[in-house]
Amino acid sequence: MPHRTGLYEDPPSACWPIIYSPDYNITFMGLEKLHPFDAGKWGKVINFLKVVICCGYNHRNSTGCLSSQFRCSEKSFETPANPDRRNNNGGGFHHCSSDKGGGFCAYADITLAIKFLFERVQGVSKATIIDLDAHQGNGHERDFMDDHRVYIMDAYNRYIYPGDGFAKRAIKRRVELEWGTEDTEYLQKVHTHVEGALNELKPDIIVYNAGTDILDGDPLGGLAISPQGIVKRDEVVFKAARSRRIPILMVTSGGYQKRTARIIADSILNLHNLGLIDKELAASGVANPKVEQMIRDSAKGLANLSLQ
Repeated sequence: MPHRTGLYEDPPSACWPIIYSPDYNITFMGLEKLHPFDAGKWGKVINFLKVVICCGYNHRNSTGCLSSQFRCSEKSFETPANPDRRNNNGGGFHHCSSDKGGGFCAYADITLAIKFLFERVQGVSKATIIDLDAHQGNGHERDFMDDHRVYIMDAYNRYIYPGDGFAKRAIKRRVELEWGTEDTEYLQKVHTHVEGALNELKPDIIVYNAGTDILDGDPLGGLAISPQGIVKRDEVVFKAARSRRIPILMVTSGGYQKRTARIIADSILNLHNLGLIDKELAASGVANPKVEQMIRDSAKGLANLSLQ
């Protein structure tokens, strides 16, 4: 049984560092099917991973871990969308700021995660947000507008929602993309600017907003990235973090096609196969083990914090 101390919880040692709750999959008498966002996406990601790994999963519980079999903590989260996850198949509500929601986003989970770490973890004083959703992450940008501890890199379609000129002032490394940007140009820009951002400031933690609305054909994203391009993008970001021994928290954010769940699952499997999200390997490579331990243990703490 996982050990619990106060707000925190020790996950089983053999687990993949992935947090999931069935409560992420929002339903409302079928009306969710009329919304462009696939509210069942996160459960589909887990189901794809189950098929590949050929194991069972206990749906009664909520903190999902992937190992030789799926494991969960006993106690379920009490919120429909837990506001911070380590490598998570949900989250990334980057249009929500601390004072208002927006763009299908009701929780300022990125802001909560970073402020939680700043306040609770000794040695965490700098954070970098790498936001690669197709839309500008104006929520966290507004929250960290004058906070020099937070470095924001944001790559987005310059012509779509939200077009928040005020929030853009918070972006330290802005990558504005054209309609229909394809793999070669996109991946070159991601590699160049992720490396540049992390060379400019080495943070104690990276929060990576890995939206899949960059996928070709997405009705809201307006870009033209292939499934393979998305998998490679995530690999680029994780390799940059690993090479610098910086812990990384990934959330999956937007994506408005049914096939995005499979792409997220494929990316998670690729990262695992490359040793980039193996928990023991990650812990051995992190410059600040306290940060790594807190990220592992704090998912439930952040859920409770959001209710206060």
